[in-house]
Amino acid sequence: MLVNRFMHCKSSWIKALMVMVVLSLLQVTAIHIPKAHAAVASKTLVGYWHNFDNGSGFIKLRDVSPKFDIINVSFAEPTSGVTNGTIGFIPYNYTEADFKADVAYLQSQGKKVIISIGGANGQVQLPSTSARDNFVNSVIAIIEKYGFDGLDVDFEGHSLYFNSGDSDFKNPTTPVIVNLISALRTINNHFGTGPFYLTMAPETFFVQLGYSFYGGSCISCDNRAGAYLPVIYATRDILDWLQVQNYNSGPITGLDDQYHNMGNADFHVAMADMILTGFPVAKNPNQMFPPLRPDQVVLGLPANVNAGGGFTSVAEVHKALDALIKGVQLPSYKTRGSVSGYPNFRGLMTWSVNWDKFNNFEFSNSHRAYLDALSPPLPDTQPPTAPTHVTSMSKSATSVSLSWTASTDNVGVTGYIVYYGSQSVSVTGTSTVISGLTPDTSYTFTVKAVDARGNQSAASTPLTVTTDPPSTGGDTTPPTAPGNVQVTAKTATSVSLSWNASTDNVGVTGYIVTYGTSSVNTAGTSATINGLTANTSYSFTVTAKDAAGNVSAGTIISVTTAPQSGAQPWAANVSYKVNDEVAYGGKTYICRQPHTSLTGWEPPNVPALWLLK
Repeated sequence: MLVNRFMHCKSSWIKALMVMVVLSLLQVTAIHIPKAHAAVASKTLVGYWHNFDNGSGFIKLRDVSPKFDIINVSFAEPTSGVTNGTIGFIPYNYTEADFKADVAYLQSQGKKVIISIGGANGQVQLPSTSARDNFVNSVIAIIEKYGFDGLDVDFEGHSLYFNSGDSDFKNPTTPVIVNLISALRTINNHFGTGPFYLTMAPETFFVQLGYSFYGGSCISCDNRAGAYLPVIYATRDILDWLQVQNYNSGPITGLDDQYHNMGNADFHVAMADMILTGFPVAKNPNQMFPPLRPDQVVLGLPANVNAGGGFTSVAEVHKALDALIKGVQLPSYKTRGSVSGYPNFRGLMTWSVNWDKFNNFEFSNSHRAYLDALSPPLPDTQPPTAPTHVTSMSKSATSVSLSWTASTDNVGVTGYIVYYGSQSVSVTGTSTVISGLTPDTSYTFTVKAVDARGNQSAASTPLTVTTDPPSTGGDTTPPTAPGNVQVTAKTATSVSLSWNASTDNVGVTGYIVTYGTSSVNTAGTSATINGLTANTSYSFTVTAKDAAGNVSAGTIISVTTAPQSGAQPWAANVSYKVNDEVAYGGKTYICRQPHTSLTGWEPPNVPALWLLK
């Protein structure tokens, strides 16, 4: 990925090129495979952020150009040698807390922050199942620790290769490839069907070169040639996009059986067309690598001349996009898969956001403007302003009364969330009373605003308040545990509970129903818990609290929510939340992120919002 960090000098690449010249007379015409059909209503701009300083200058995550949709943090790297599989990540020039805060800040702006593994210096090989398991466990831990939205695979150098005789990309046998495929599927499964992103950024050597040479089946060629092809093929159903590095590359033979060189529209169109059309691996018609969907294909480009070999001017990039998206054919290369273009082509990636800033944001400004002009913008991702002047109006031993100044938003603020410790309370106005607190205890409160599209603001400035000491003569006797906890009603998204009242020497003031990391406070002996997931088992613990802040032992009940009642027909101007199901065109779709639907955002058109069930 990085000529500035590590100049790639691959003798094996030169050898491969020499063989290509020798065999060029044997080239045959590529077999046409119909393009896949999927649609997107948006165009994506991806940028890599350096976890090191290579001369481009350090940049805080929160200072990345707002034109980027995806920020790839690069790189997480091996900690115990190339073949151990254990991956580590320590933020450069950041405290851990500040880095987490910046990740959360970008996410509050509607951006996705992905951890990228590998790079030119971070070679990763998984030759054994133990290395695979180390990789899986350490990567999951990194993603969960920092709150990343997904994983980008940027294996370079000698990370992937073929053993001799491994000639079928659909059924690989080389351990480093088989174990990587298994690891990626395991990680993806761990995070479920939610908005978890899996992307890849191979070099042309590992993808398009596989048309001419395949490392497991040819003699005297580099055994790494085309080594990403079995990985891409085996994960194509969970792969969000492939962003081949169209830089730091030697000449590559396209589907026209001509060499194409970096730095111009011709190269980018020819390289993308191979992925969009498909091709016979090693020119074997019995080994057809099938095309990816257009929304799975991203062009990888250097942000300026310092960022990598093969820098392409803005005008040439737009010429390439005109050919790929609009079908404005180049005189030098005609697309094979679709001469009318791919309107659902995903977008652009760059190495890097640091070099973009170094170059006065030419990449992000110029290409964002081009992409935005192609299609309607994404559903609103502009968050409200953060609430200000959070103030404690009053307090007692067990409660704190808060108020704040209203936030503003382009589509309207619908409410606020008050956070304290591991708990949160949703309110509609600009004040609330937080009850059920412990006497003589310090609490830190922050407030976020939420708009009509579900976007959350950045957190307010924290406010720390200490509750009053108990006013009951130092009472430490807790109430009795609530008895006879029962389920009085349940739906796919809610459970209603009731219980017998507890007793206490100074009087019970309320009850707390806890489930997972959430809780609900109530003054009576019943509560309805909303916002649950259909057909899911929950364990609820009910405790009583008294005026001194003492909390009783808990009474536990396990409840499984009702199954989903069935998908409702999709309609415009409806507010959908995560896991809502709708029917459209005879198929069922699951909502991936909260939004209010608009005409043109039908489920087949916006896979960023809807997942086909």
